[in-house]
Amino acid sequence: MYRSQIESMNAIRRFVVLACACVATQLFATGFAASPMSVPVVARIEMKLANGDKIIDVIEQGDLLTVLEEREDDYVIITHDGTKGAVDKVNAVQIAESGDIYTDLIQRNPLEGRYYTLRAGSWWALGNIEKALEDFDRAIELGYEEAHAFTSRGLFHAAMGSHDKALEDYDKAIELDPTDVAPLINRAAVFMSKNDPASAAADYTTALELEPQRSSLQRQRAIAWKAAGQPEMAIKDYDAILEKQPEDVAAIMGRGYIHFQRGRHTEAVEDFARAIELNPKDPVAFNNRGYNRFKLGKLVGALQDYDRAIELAPKYPLALQNRAWLLATADDEALRDPAEAIKSAKAACELSDYESVADLSALAAALAADGQFEDAVGWQEKVVQRVAQQYKDFAEKTLARYQDEKPFAKDPDQANQREREEAEAKGKAAAAAESNQTVAKKTL
Repeated sequence: MYRSQIESMNAIRRFVVLACACVATQLFATGFAASPMSVPVVARIEMKLANGDKIIDVIEQGDLLTVLEEREDDYVIITHDGTKGAVDKVNAVQIAESGDIYTDLIQRNPLEGRYYTLRAGSWWALGNIEKALEDFDRAIELGYEEAHAFTSRGLFHAAMGSHDKALEDYDKAIELDPTDVAPLINRAAVFMSKNDPASAAADYTTALELEPQRSSLQRQRAIAWKAAGQPEMAIKDYDAILEKQPEDVAAIMGRGYIHFQRGRHTEAVEDFARAIELNPKDPVAFNNRGYNRFKLGKLVGALQDYDRAIELAPKYPLALQNRAWLLATADDEALRDPAEAIKSAKAACELSDYESVADLSALAAALAADGQFEDAVGWQEKVVQRVAQQYKDFAEKTLARYQDEKPFAKDPDQANQREREEAEAKGKAAAAAESNQTVAKKTL
């Protein structure tokens, strides 16, 4: 068993706050947290930016200022209009600390919906999604129907699990501004949550038409295509990314995983090997290459990869489990090591508190390989109790083999048939030998 480390879209990032509405929705939608210097601060008071005696810009109370550089006593900022300057730190606050500023502005301007949307950013930064949603509801009730308001409110609905309401807001945002990719990306994330990857792929396609250079969108569309059962479309996206960015490890890993799913283990090994070249400290790449080597029958290389993955991440349950399976079931006696298999399987089970069916299966197989059939039966009985219905028949047949003091078999029916035939052949051979001895004695 083996897992993908493909990036999954996380449209709701708690770290990112609702800055200048358009900027914030972009940050939320792509799932990338802003660097500390790109998170805006809020003007505590009105300030004037001057060049000598000439005033070049006026910063209003509550204005959002993007920080370009943080110095000891001030911030180098850029205003919404693009003016650069410096403001004292005492005159600016972080988003999470800006609630009182916007409450004051709301009290003085109770019908100005924009201030409600800005205060919502403070609530969001504090983790109070309900309050943030209330402020956006109020802003829209007051007639503040900017596209970004619906995009942002959609994020709050999605964060609270109200996906249908989120979709309604994203639909409205797209209607108001069809050129903005943020609601398209956010709507795609909701479609993925609702297990509708085909619709998500369609939204990513539209977003890519608007911003064709954003490889992150192509990567997310590849994930959607894979989930929609169209792996070849996903591979096309990964190929396109890698043509422009040959060292994009996430795309290489994603493509490798699809090759694995398609049974193209040689291609998968090549991709994971390339990922290892680019990031030799990635235990997942080693584990994944190891599993595909295992599927190709290259067990020595597979074991080396599992060992390296565990060396890099000693508490990596999947690598421990894979190692246990190899050591317990290898046909090559020089590789098979039941004692080590038990050790790895137990380590994996301990990490999952003995709750993972796959880990328990590996432990039972390792114990059976070591001839500890009574213990193997006990753990396999737990597997039978917990395993999904589609795997229950196999689990029960495996249990029967352990009860008969036989080792794990990939195909229990085939193994049982082969063993019966071998037993019959041995019986016939023994009978023939005995008959020959009898004839020989009579002859003498």
